[in-house]
This record gives sequence, structure tokens and C-alpha cells, in this order.
Amino acid sequence: METVTQSPVMIYTEQTPNPESLKFVTNKMLYQGTADFREASQAEEWSPIAKALFEFPYVKGVYVCNNFVTVTKEFNYAWDDIMLKLKAYIKEYVVAGNTIVNEGYADAMLKLEAERGEIEYTGDEIELVKKIKELIDTYVKPAVEMDGGNIEFKSFKEGIVTVVLQGSCSGCPSSTVTLKAGIEGMLKRMVPEVTEVVSEMG
Repeated sequence: METVTQSPVMIYTEQTPNPESLKFVTNKMLYQGTADFREASQAEEWSPIAKALFEFPYVKGVYVCNNFVTVTKEFNYAWDDIMLKLKAYIKEYVVAGNTIVNEGYADAMLKLEAERGEIEYTGDEIELVKKIKELIDTYVKPAVEMDGGNIEFKSFKEGIVTVVLQGSCSGCPSSTVTLKAGIEGMLKRMVPEVTEVVSEMG
């Protein structure tokens, strides 16, 4: 019987465009998908790692996606003082093999979304929405993920596309610029029916 040697867990930090958010990147898959926690109560229910991180007084938000955790801090703390503590904690947590996000989280979020009352699209709108979603998934999501965040399509109504910003993008000063100059510009070019893109915080 051969023994599988686990590769050691590596972790490094990456800046994000949001000065209050830092991306902690590991060489392990933590969670396939995206999980955004803005409140300790939500973290308590769904993510043991986010719950533990919220116990630090300077943690304001936790976002988990694939192989990284983006931590958003309270603005009155400096990264120099807290980064190494967080890095060590996340590494220890991953090495111990503890649960990152509880089973059923993705399904529960989908259900919640459905309950919020999805807009019913008809006729030409169905094709338009499909195209808008595809453009966001293909061109916008990968770039936003590299910055430690996420963007989700929420709705399309009377020419206005509403998206939800998560992770480092939520509350990021440069996200408005990205949204208006980048995403809105691209969608208007590719889908002439789009007149504006607005965002909601995730």
C-alpha cells in the first residue's frame, strides 16, 4: 500500500485594489465556488473558518473562493500589525484540515436568491440576459477573482443591469470605476439594449 505524501501548505498574500482587503492565497483548493460573509452571524451558520476569523476584532468581512481567502479589515487597523497573525492562523487552519464552508451552503444561497423574487424574463429578454451573464462570466469574473473578489449578475430591467459585488470588490473605492468604465462600457458595446450597470454590495 503506497502512502500519499501531502504537499506542505503554502500561503502568501496578494494586494487587492481595495486597501482594506487582502487576499491570502494557498496552494490547496479550499472551496469550489464562492462564499461571501459580511456578518459573523452568517459565518456562524455556514463557515467555520469565517466564524473563527470574525473573532479577531479587526476582521470585517471574509470571502472564500477556490484556493484563497480574502479578508476585509476594519479601517482603523493597519495591515502591518495584523497580516502575519492572520496568515499564520489561516495556514494553521488549512493544515489541520478543518472545515472551510459547510455542506449545503451553495444550495441554501440559491434557494435564498429564488425567494428574493427573481424577475421573470420573457421573449427577447431571455436571450439578452443569457448573453449578459455569459459576458460577465467570461470577461469580468476572472479579472475580478484575481483581485480577490467576485461579481454576480442579479437582474436586467429596462436597460439597467444590476450586479452584486463580493469579497474585496464590496466597498472598494476603485470598484465604481471598474464598474462604470470597464463593465458598463463592454456591455453597452456588446449588448446595445444595456443603458447602465449598477451594483449592490454582496
